[in-house]
Amino acid sequence: MEDWKKVLARSITKPKDLAKQLGVDEKEIADIVGPYPMRITPTVLATIKEKGDAIWKQVVPESIELDDIDAQDDPLEEDTDSPVPHLVHRYPDRVLLMVTNQCPIYCRFCTRKRLVGKPGFLKKGELDQAVAYLREHTEVRDVILSGGDPLLLPDHLIERILKALRSIPHLELIRFGTRVPGTLPERITPELCEIVKQYHPIYMNLHFNHPDELTPEVKEACGRLADAGIPLGAQTVLLKGVNDDPDIMKRLMHQLLLARIKPYYLYMADLTKGTNHFRTTVETGLRIIQALQGHTSGMAVPHFVIDAPGGGGKIPLLPNEYLLNLDDEGAVLKNFENKTYHYPQPSTTDKKELPMVNTSASRDMCSAGAMDDH
Repeated sequence: MEDWKKVLARSITKPKDLAKQLGVDEKEIADIVGPYPMRITPTVLATIKEKGDAIWKQVVPESIELDDIDAQDDPLEEDTDSPVPHLVHRYPDRVLLMVTNQCPIYCRFCTRKRLVGKPGFLKKGELDQAVAYLREHTEVRDVILSGGDPLLLPDHLIERILKALRSIPHLELIRFGTRVPGTLPERITPELCEIVKQYHPIYMNLHFNHPDELTPEVKEACGRLADAGIPLGAQTVLLKGVNDDPDIMKRLMHQLLLARIKPYYLYMADLTKGTNHFRTTVETGLRIIQALQGHTSGMAVPHFVIDAPGGGGKIPLLPNEYLLNLDDEGAVLKNFENKTYHYPQPSTTDKKELPMVNTSASRDMCSAGAMDDH
């Protein structure tokens, strides 16, 4: 296997190289990559089939990124919830630790466009600050390593971080959020897998948006992680012109399961500056979930969520049609075949404990509710 650092070094980062490879306007690209850097790995470049296809849209800069200048740099207000550098503590029992600003590719829809591509990673003094904070906050049981992409750090730094976190007695889970397996599969080396295995339980959530991303090489890399005992989940962003179609989404979910990756989240695109052209309607996402629910394996249906602007956290949504009515007699339900069923409440239940919910209100209950997770 070729050294991953050499493969990464062959990535396209300069407008002139992109112009040579894909025939785009060099000056137009240069105007965009000033504020929003570009990197396209050889794996991703080889997956592009034609101009404007689903892979192209995710990685090739477009002038429209400079249009929505009034949008926010940090719509999720992560910086507001950062008690020490690089650490976001929004939910009661878990934190996000951003360990680097570097990514294998720079997604044009990235929610952290304000940070990614800039130099820098978590320095030892900053890691010490984060560990000290976590030691004091014994309610935290779960740390998500993100960035940037944590798997772009060299092995010795990944091990330093994992070792430091595992020195905290009350910390139970460590998770990685990464796009490396799907964009730089060479990075998933036996050596990396051996390091990670020493610090279980470790989980990884991998970022995939389109079935074409799951090439044989990518599936092989994911297999190495799975063989190392790492449960794999997938996070997908709903993107206009990329995957806003039920058939494409179903194919993606099926390919993920074949690669031993459990679909986890389907996100609405965030309100980040430079990304508005990727946004779909919320109804588009609901239709996709309805097309999956009951029509394929339950394992293939992710949680559909909106990461609420202003730091509200992830809120799940379901189509209104599933719960038609809920009262003290029972629930009226509709299934994937549009057939209606009644589920009775237990006869011994104290009716005073049950909210009287009419059809409209029950749909509201079915459509939204807080989910405490990163």
